[in-house]
Amino acid sequence: MSWQEPVSFGEAPFEIIDGDRGKNYPKQSEYSGSGHCLFLSATNVTKTGFDFSACQFIDQNRDTALNKGKLQREDIVLTTRGTIGNTAYFNDAVAFNHLRINSGMVILRCDRSKLLPAFLYHFVRSPSFFSQVNGLRSGVAQPQLPIRDMRQIKLPLPTLPVQQRISGILSAYDELIENSQRRIKILEAMARAVYREWFVHFRFPGHTNHSLVTTTLGAFPRGWEVKKLFELTRVAYGKNLPTKSLMKDGAYPVYGAAKIIGRYNQFTREHRTIICGCRGSVGEMQVTRELCFVTNNSFTFDPTHPDNFFWLYLTLSMRGLRDVVAGAAQPQITLEGISSVKLPTPPLPLLSLFQGVVSPMFHEAWVLDAQVENLRRTRDLLLPRLLSGQVNIAEI
Repeated sequence: MSWQEPVSFGEAPFEIIDGDRGKNYPKQSEYSGSGHCLFLSATNVTKTGFDFSACQFIDQNRDTALNKGKLQREDIVLTTRGTIGNTAYFNDAVAFNHLRINSGMVILRCDRSKLLPAFLYHFVRSPSFFSQVNGLRSGVAQPQLPIRDMRQIKLPLPTLPVQQRISGILSAYDELIENSQRRIKILEAMARAVYREWFVHFRFPGHTNHSLVTTTLGAFPRGWEVKKLFELTRVAYGKNLPTKSLMKDGAYPVYGAAKIIGRYNQFTREHRTIICGCRGSVGEMQVTRELCFVTNNSFTFDPTHPDNFFWLYLTLSMRGLRDVVAGAAQPQITLEGISSVKLPTPPLPLLSLFQGVVSPMFHEAWVLDAQVENLRRTRDLLLPRLLSGQVNIAEI
């Protein structure tokens, strides 16, 4: 295989471009929900690429006034302050044309005659990159990776044909993962559409025979009841992890504040359950995987009747629990707060019918989710071996 000695970031054939920090840097009041140029925030650049679920924009005048930090196609974004090492690739799959980085990010712009952007993107997601970053980061309250330190990182640099082959292999995994994730989103959207049709617009099977009656929570079909959340589900805190150091290479996912934060060698839940972040990511709802560990940063919701499961999950997801969030400095949800929540509840036969309609959608999404996890695990095991030249790419 055609490899040369690793080169430092300071010598590698790409630029490290900082963001604009001058007097024209946007003020909070200048951001809007739509506009000419997407101004990236920390939430937009994740461990798995771009996330555009929440965006902030600046107008064309502010964009023109800024000097540095404007992305070009094939650029790579790297976070360097706060959460260090999140990366995203501004390729043709990104729908936005105008993007700028904030002051906690840098742009990596390749000399494509010597270094393929896709190859560099795979490297900055590799264990080799992260182990070097961890040895260079500074700051306690606000971790950071200054450009002067970043220049010390070593990059393997094979010939362009080898870069192309490695990028093609890893990108094939990425494409399979992205396709599965798109299908998951479609299935989830289908389930939500059925929910809205039945329980928001009241166009459920047999709805023409139902008149609306007024309740304390609004007008709902006759036969529905207003019930306390505690009547519909058992609510409990998750468990304390003995120590965070145990969250390495475990067999079971660990959910904290309704998100997977690691893996552990024990589980607290044998079956899927609904969880909600009570601290941190407050109010976010999610259905766990089977055999998982749920920390005490989340509540678990176990419906009192199995046919309530998907209706309750979608109801809580779409309703939210923002009205019971307490605390300003440290927002949180408490059992006492949840005890006041009431829900307009359809009769059980209708919930059972709904469960039968949407259950196949969720189960197909869960199968795809398991496939995504397997693909990621395989790719992540293969990635360092490819980048180090330990694998003969001609045999793959």
